[in-house]
Amino acid sequence: MLAHQVLEAFASLPTEGVLLDCTLGGGGHSSLLLQAHPGWQLIGLDQDPEARKAAATNLAPFGERVQIIATNFASYQATSPVVAVLADLGVSSHQLNQAERGFSFRSDGPIDMRMDPEGLGETAAALIDRLSETELADLLFHYGEEKLARRIARKLVAEGPWDNGERGTAALAYAIAGCYPPKQRHGRIHAATRSFQALRIAVNNELGVLEQLLEQAPHWLQAGGRFAVISFHSLEDRLVKNSFKSNPALRVITRKPLVADEAEEASNSRSRSAKLRVSEKLLGN
Repeated sequence: MLAHQVLEAFASLPTEGVLLDCTLGGGGHSSLLLQAHPGWQLIGLDQDPEARKAAATNLAPFGERVQIIATNFASYQATSPVVAVLADLGVSSHQLNQAERGFSFRSDGPIDMRMDPEGLGETAAALIDRLSETELADLLFHYGEEKLARRIARKLVAEGPWDNGERGTAALAYAIAGCYPPKQRHGRIHAATRSFQALRIAVNNELGVLEQLLEQAPHWLQAGGRFAVISFHSLEDRLVKNSFKSNPALRVITRKPLVADEAEEASNSRSRSAKLRVSEKLLGN
């Protein structure tokens, strides 16, 4: 995702240093960056064991230049300054394609949505059942920017419980889509997309974790190092933009976010919502 833009963002950095990939996934971005910077080492973070396994295979050609750590970036403690920090905040295609994780309505699965593969924390189904109609509507509106939040919340509460294992993501998506007028149910973006986004953000405290990263990452950088974040919805992008602008230790490199070109959009529809922002650690900070 935005591979060319990420390479350009880090192109002018020193030839020696450590890249910290906060969301390693399968190692796609890191592989390209290690190829472009033969003097770099990599520290890759990911809490998903399947992602780490895939990354270990894909990054094997780089040998001892690669260190993979099983952790969420919010829990990471840096031991020495790094030349670059990268965070790709999107849910990976691998996670979306795993029906049992419950992130997508394209394949039916449990209404889970937890990023933690150990299954800790509250599922999306349990969250829906626990919240009042008003609380659920507020969640869908604030985290999903869903205009029909109150109508959807009313229906989901009325049709609950959802946390009994009898229905999955397909039934949830069907119930949400039914709140839309017929002509609006089959647009380019599925009617349930914003509600699923809101539930996933809430279940994983994604905005709170992002705020932690935005606070911590500048302290991990060496002077002149760069911090790049790829976000996928306006709530994340707004946090990144405001944090970069307000942090006295950073200089904003991208006044406007970098986005996918037409070719990438055509080959990968998810790239349409991706936005890359880059900042640089100032000397003496």
